[in-house]
Amino acid sequence: MKIEVLFPEICNLYGDLANITYLSRCIPGAEIVNTSLKDEPLFVKERPDLIYMGTTTERGQVLAIETLSKYKDNIKDCIDSGVNFLITGNAIEIFANEIIEEEIKVCDGLGIIDFSAKRKARKRFNSLYIGDFNAGTEPIKIVGFKSVFGYGYGDITDKYLFMTDRGVGLNPEVKEEGIRVNNFFGTYIIGPLLILNPPFTKWFMREILKIEDANLAYEEAAMDAYQTRVKEYSDSNTGVVY
Repeated sequence: MKIEVLFPEICNLYGDLANITYLSRCIPGAEIVNTSLKDEPLFVKERPDLIYMGTTTERGQVLAIETLSKYKDNIKDCIDSGVNFLITGNAIEIFANEIIEEEIKVCDGLGIIDFSAKRKARKRFNSLYIGDFNAGTEPIKIVGFKSVFGYGYGDITDKYLFMTDRGVGLNPEVKEEGIRVNNFFGTYIIGPLLILNPPFTKWFMREILKIEDANLAYEEAAMDAYQTRVKEYSDSNTGVVY
């Protein structure tokens, strides 16, 4: 099992790398390959079992786009051929057509996923998030947190990742959240998504990473904490803050 982490020096704004720390404890012997902005990505020469990138700053988005633009065809080929991606927070916008701020284009994205990111620099939106992930048999509840300056806009009705119960979707006008294309999983949820959602993590390990005996680290404690979060996040007295 080989996991490539893209640009950990700038893509760990909300502790997103805890996702990889947790996976490495769930999958003993997994090789973690940290690719910096100055390195040629591993996916250029071989197919990792998972490619991960987490939340970054607005300047970090530009640096990541500039670095990855020369490998755009490689990334497209990886997605088309079913290579596994997990992209969290605003790193999802790096794969968009463009990033716009206050009606002015900041930069082109990689243009790999068909949507646009629009933000307002002086208006941050913070909220708890709870939604459903369609696991094929019965939905898995997803909990997390969002902290964004902007949203994604585009038709994702046939490629969304989660369906929102509380919080916002890709933008405030839709319930669909995140994007899934083949085995590309992208969500605006920040931080340790995999730690917060052990049922989803177990599904992801079994169905996407093809680990038949998918055992979670600290599984009993993780499941207990998850059930508490689902109950608390569903409480009408908790939710959105600005």
